[in-house]
Amino acid sequence: MANVFEDHIASVKDFPNKGITFRDITPILQDGKLFREATHQLAKYAKSRAADVIVGPEARGFIVGCPVATELGLGFVPARKPQKLPREVKRASYDLEYGSNILEMHKDAIKPGQRVVICDDLLATAGTLRACKELVEELGGELVGAAFYIELPDLKGKEKLPGLDVFSLVQYHGA
Repeated sequence: MANVFEDHIASVKDFPNKGITFRDITPILQDGKLFREATHQLAKYAKSRAADVIVGPEARGFIVGCPVATELGLGFVPARKPQKLPREVKRASYDLEYGSNILEMHKDAIKPGQRVVICDDLLATAGTLRACKELVEELGGELVGAAFYIELPDLKGKEKLPGLDVFSLVQYHGA
């Protein structure tokens, strides 16, 4: 099945910066059957981790995580960019392969002891994942896994969070 997903991921060179190859999941999202299957695969993984709640970082994590939460009948927690949430928040900063940013979650978004799976489109350098992990744990949750459409193993994101269980539909090695 991985080849089917890979066949529907567009590679855009030099976006958003020169030297970066952006892996675009839009073609998967445009194919209803394939989008449903990708969602089902990530939901199957989250269920295997006994998730209580799904977290998705802005913005593609919303697209990936919301349908997973819906399929499992779980709640969804958005990890947002600064000043997008209306109530009291916790925040964590992170570095990307081409910059840095901040994520925020409402202080009451994760209940103590909740088992959390993070869903997003891509695992590269793990900056976003580490920020989400920091927020989940600061709020008393337990990060039990992370699920992605795409993983770039050469960037060693998984190695930056030893012990974290990671699932991905497709892996790209090299450029």
